Amino acid sequence: MHIEVPKKKVSKSSKEVFEFLTEIKNFEILMPDNIDKFEVLDEKTFKFALKGMPEIILRLKEQFPNEKVILGAASDKLPFTLTGNIESMGESESEVGLSFEGEFNAMMAMMIKTPITNFMQTLSSNLDKIS
Repeated sequence: MHIEVPKKKVSKSSKEVFEFLTEIKNFEILMPDNIDKFEVLDEKTFKFALKGMPEIILRLKEQFPNEKVILGAASDKLPFTLTGNIESMGESESEVGLSFEGEFNAMMAMMIKTPITNFMQTLSSNLDKIS
């Protein structure tokens, strides 16, 4: 299953966006309002839960300086990745595209597609909060 949300222009350089996204604790700033729990487990891993949803543990899997950040599920039970592609648009502006890639059966994919799409759209719109 592949989900992509429209790219978001951010008034920060690609370096600033990259540094923000590789600092795990910053993801709390991007989370939706209906967050129930957010906990940093180590410098590469965090756990979060949205109201009415199971806890998800995400780990920083790969990083390509100033271009891409890849987070993945810490568990192999539901393998997926969340990728942030960062494109420089000049000295103080960049564009970030978020995409989700996961392997799910048809029933599971149908159930989670809308919540994941909404979640990613919220993460994307909250990129404005990068300081």
